[in-house]
Amino acid sequence: MNLDLPMILTIAAAVVALAMLVLAFAGPSAGKAKSRRLASVRDRHAASTEAVVAAQMRKTVQAVGGQTGTTLSNLMPRRELMEKRLRRTGKNWHITQYMFWCMGVFVAAAGGLLVLRTPFLLAVMAGLMVGIGLPHMLVGRLIKKRVNAFTSRFPDAIDLLVRGLKSGLPVTETFQVVSHELPGPVGEEFRAVVERIRIGNTMEAALQESAEMLDTAEFQFFCITIAIQRETGGNLAETLANLSDVLRKRAQMKLKIKAMSSEAKASAYIVGALPFFVFGIVWSMNPEYLAGFFSEQRLMITGLGGLVWMSIGAFIMKKMISFEI
Repeated sequence: MNLDLPMILTIAAAVVALAMLVLAFAGPSAGKAKSRRLASVRDRHAASTEAVVAAQMRKTVQAVGGQTGTTLSNLMPRRELMEKRLRRTGKNWHITQYMFWCMGVFVAAAGGLLVLRTPFLLAVMAGLMVGIGLPHMLVGRLIKKRVNAFTSRFPDAIDLLVRGLKSGLPVTETFQVVSHELPGPVGEEFRAVVERIRIGNTMEAALQESAEMLDTAEFQFFCITIAIQRETGGNLAETLANLSDVLRKRAQMKLKIKAMSSEAKASAYIVGALPFFVFGIVWSMNPEYLAGFFSEQRLMITGLGGLVWMSIGAFIMKKMISFEI
């Protein structure tokens, strides 16, 4: 049985994509992780000077090995920004996994387009756009989902802080209560703040690090409130109670704006997706009819001009329905 070229490319793309996804999400070995944990426990409780020196040597070797083992991740531009984005998702993802994922999506998308007899250059360009854009969009959606979950429960955390302060607990103890009582991103962030304070960071530095990670106005208000109260004094419980009321009203205003602008957003999505939908339908039924858009210079310029004007229109519509509170 003879296999044609598209079938071979399809099988190869599927195998490569599956292998990359397995490598990306396989994670470290359980046995190696257990050995590392046992070694860290022994190093933590080491009594002699020789044991401490040996532990420091092992940490140095592991650091060097980790740096040499992340050659692929070093190829990514603006690596620090990407690491911060991955941490903001709340997942234990690494840049190497993210890059394998991007390559797997690229191979799968380009191979699928080649099977549909798409021109090679167009298939590569479209696969590159999908391989870069789709993981980036997924990470952005996860970040937005986590931030929204934090923002929706954050007033409850402030109310719990107020009750703890009124009962006589110090601020750090109320942080610990919130970290245990509230699940999800709120508990995780307050738990991280408590851990930073325990290792010697100041409260302002610990809160500011979480504020930079979350990048929300609500938590910035909270950090400013704590900083001002520690400098000027005053009733912190009453101030936080007022802040909780402001944040709840702010969330209600956001929901009202979202409801009022939903019709305009739906119209923008339909109008923006309609040309691409029609192009795809016509291409699947009669590819020769649209082949000129990839070979004739005038049609290529016309298509690029249409994409530019559509992008400008989408940008203007987005600005019209975006409101800052």
